Amino acid sequence: MTMYSYLSVTSGPLEVGIETAGPQDGWPVLLLHGFPYDPHSYSAVAVTLASAGARVLVPYLRGFGPTRFTSAATQRSGQQAAIGRDVLQLIDTLSLKAPIVVGFDWGGRAACVAAALSPGHIGGVVALGGDSIQDIASSSEPAPPWDENLDWYQYYFHGERGRAGLTRYRRELAMQLWSEWSPERAISGADFERAAGSFDNPDFVEVVIHSYRHRFGLAPGAPEYDEDEHLLAQLPTIDVPAIVIDPTQDPMITPRTRDEHTARFTRLIDHRLSASGHNQPFDAPLDVALAVQDLHRAIVEPEPS
Repeated sequence: MTMYSYLSVTSGPLEVGIETAGPQDGWPVLLLHGFPYDPHSYSAVAVTLASAGARVLVPYLRGFGPTRFTSAATQRSGQQAAIGRDVLQLIDTLSLKAPIVVGFDWGGRAACVAAALSPGHIGGVVALGGDSIQDIASSSEPAPPWDENLDWYQYYFHGERGRAGLTRYRRELAMQLWSEWSPERAISGADFERAAGSFDNPDFVEVVIHSYRHRFGLAPGAPEYDEDEHLLAQLPTIDVPAIVIDPTQDPMITPRTRDEHTARFTRLIDHRLSASGHNQPFDAPLDVALAVQDLHRAIVEPEPS
C-alpha cells in the first residue's frame, strides 16, 4: 500500500504489524479495518491525512497479516472486547495522546468498544456505519428474512463445515463478500490480491470463527475479557466527540437518522451520508478523510458555548 513505513510492536498479547504515514509528531489517527479486509482499505485516506499533518497508524487486526499472538497458549478470540481492548493497549504501547480512531465493520466495532470502555484514551471517533457494539443477549431474536439472507456467512461459520470452508476457500469467500457488499463498484483483481495475503495469517480462521460464534452466544469468551463483556452487555453509550458516516450503497447497513445516532453517541458532531459500499474508506476515501480532519478541528478548536 502507499505508506511511508512499517512498524511492529509488542502490545498486550500481540505482536502488531502497523502501516504508518505522516510525521512522527503529527496529530495521531488510528485507522481500523474490518473483515474480510486489511489496511489497504485506507491507502488513499492515509495519504490525505498524512499530507494534512496527521501521524497515521493502520494496524493489522488480530488474525490478519503480520500481526501474531506472542503465546501459543493465548485463546484466539475474536470477540468484541478483545479487539476493543487491543486498541486501548496499542494506544498505551505507542504513547498516543487522545488519538482519533476510525473504523468500519470489525474496526468500527473495535473503535466504539474502546471508546465505551475507556473514553479517556480516545480523542474522538469516526464511526463508519455508526455504533456496532453487539447486543449478544438479543442475538437469538430473528431478523426479517432478507436481513437473515445477507448474514449467510455468519451462520455458515457456526458449524464445522463453515470452519473447513473458510480454511479451504478463504479467498473465494472474501471475494464474494466484497462483491456483495460493494455492489456499485467492480472489484479489481489487483486490489483484492493486495489485501488477500492478510488472510493467510495462521490465526485468521480461528479468530474469525470465534468472532461469529461468540456474538451469537455460541462460544464462550476468553476469561480475561469477562469484565469488559459485562460492561458491553449494558450497551453503554459512546461519550467522545464523534462523526458518523452512513454508506448509502451497502446492503449490510440501513442508514439511520441523526437522532438515532445521537442516542448512541452522546457528543455527536455530525452525521453524514456517503455514496459507498461496505468498504467505505476504499469506496469514498475523500469523505472519510474529510470527516477525520473536520473532527480534529472540532476537537482542537471547539465552538464557543
